[in-house]
Amino acid sequence: MVPKILIVDDEESFVEIIAERLSIRDYHVQTCFSGSEAVEKIKDSKIDVVILDVAMPGMDGIETLREIKRMKPLTEVVMLTGHATVETAIEGMKLGAFDYLMKPCDNKELIAKINEAYARKKGQEEKITEAKMKELISSPHAVFRKDR
Repeated sequence: MVPKILIVDDEESFVEIIAERLSIRDYHVQTCFSGSEAVEKIKDSKIDVVILDVAMPGMDGIETLREIKRMKPLTEVVMLTGHATVETAIEGMKLGAFDYLMKPCDNKELIAKINEAYARKKGQEEKITEAKMKELISSPHAVFRKDR
């Protein structure tokens, strides 16, 4: 299965270039140009991995990350910036960012991070499903019928 990617950056030309490069590789890509727009898209869509710029006007990347993780904690977020500081990197990781890359980043590196983030999300979803199944099976109210 191919991950559903959301690219969030206020630099429209950058977003278009990255979206095109990922689309060529058969990723399902959506784009937006602000943190508030990203939050609205995530409410209404199933997004696996967000590529999120840190420095945006209005709702910045850290605020956007915080809101994404509040709404959809399993959605993985790769922070991307040309204005990286150690402090924002640490804050992003504390808030649950999967990783942090500097702009401009190498396509292969970005694709590798997307694939790693997607694999982590899928792994977490599988663990949750397994735990729910075990809970269901071990429930005292579980009814099992053996076919004859």
